[in-house]
Amino acid sequence: MIVLKASQDKVLSALQSVAGIVERRHTLPILANVLIRKTGSQIQLTTSDLEIQIRTTAELDGDEGNFTATVGARKLIDILRSMPSDQTVSLESSQNKLILKGGKSRFTLQTLPAEDFPLVQEAANFGPIFSIPQKTLKALLSQVSFSMAVHDIRYYLNGILFVAEGKQLSLVATDGHRLAFSSATLDVEVPRQEVILPRKTVLEMQRLLSDKEGAIEMQFAGNQAKFTFEGMEFVTKLVEGKFPDYNRVIPKNHKNIITLGRATLLASLQRTAILTSEKFKGVRLNIEPGTLRVASNNAEQEEAVDELDIDYGGDAIEIGFNVTYLIDALANMNQDMVKIELADSNSSALLTIPDDVAFKYVVMPMRI
Repeated sequence: MIVLKASQDKVLSALQSVAGIVERRHTLPILANVLIRKTGSQIQLTTSDLEIQIRTTAELDGDEGNFTATVGARKLIDILRSMPSDQTVSLESSQNKLILKGGKSRFTLQTLPAEDFPLVQEAANFGPIFSIPQKTLKALLSQVSFSMAVHDIRYYLNGILFVAEGKQLSLVATDGHRLAFSSATLDVEVPRQEVILPRKTVLEMQRLLSDKEGAIEMQFAGNQAKFTFEGMEFVTKLVEGKFPDYNRVIPKNHKNIITLGRATLLASLQRTAILTSEKFKGVRLNIEPGTLRVASNNAEQEEAVDELDIDYGGDAIEIGFNVTYLIDALANMNQDMVKIELADSNSSALLTIPDDVAFKYVVMPMRI
């Protein structure tokens, strides 16, 4: 039976959309496989790592009829990548094997039974569906994801908090040294729901989301989240635990405010970062009326100093930061101007976008 027959780029694109979560080495060998389910002319491709399950539906011609099997996802992708993109490829079933043909090439691949594939049991009690444009969610994720913790013992920090309430969706990430907050408006009112998406889910979502206007639908349950977009269905387990109260962390009423060009500040920080020490990555900011001085030094007693003219008439402040934390935030914003609010040399700084309450970035000072 010919399971599918289509151009290489069409088959590869469908496979790549689900294969990001597939581990090459797994305790369960079948999890290295993709589940292929054919119903009529429609093909469903499903992958899972027991925490996340991704499914896409594609129209890939072939013989009419039903068929299911699982086959090594990475092998299939590697073979397809080695073929020309405009070549027609076909996948045929023969006993317990699948035969991939393209041009004069032929590959015989071993399969494992579809009934052994561990599908994620979907939650029975999903909350109401709500949606936002894909490009909006992609932008929100990029504005906060760099602040997620990596392998933190406080496991609830290794991900992003999603809060849907009323007509607002807010995303928050923190690693204990900095916090990023970003929000967008929803079309419908939803009851308050809070979930923490794991780091791997966030990275995979960022890979899959496009800059299209098309909507992404979301549903949250007690231990699961479900996203549907562009013929794809993405189900993930959630991180259990209580996320810190982010509203308490975001400073209010800092009286010293500087507004300056984002690209200018970013370039200055990148220059001075070259002479920071590998371990501490510290830079000193000296803020005085009219001037912002950025300085760094390292164990070899080398020093970098960069000065920027600023429109500022507040207190003189000397404050230290991990330069990476500042660069990360500025590099993931695409606005022309940035606003920095400070109280003194020992309090957190708040970075925002002028006239935009939807983005806030808090960074703790460091002693230098």
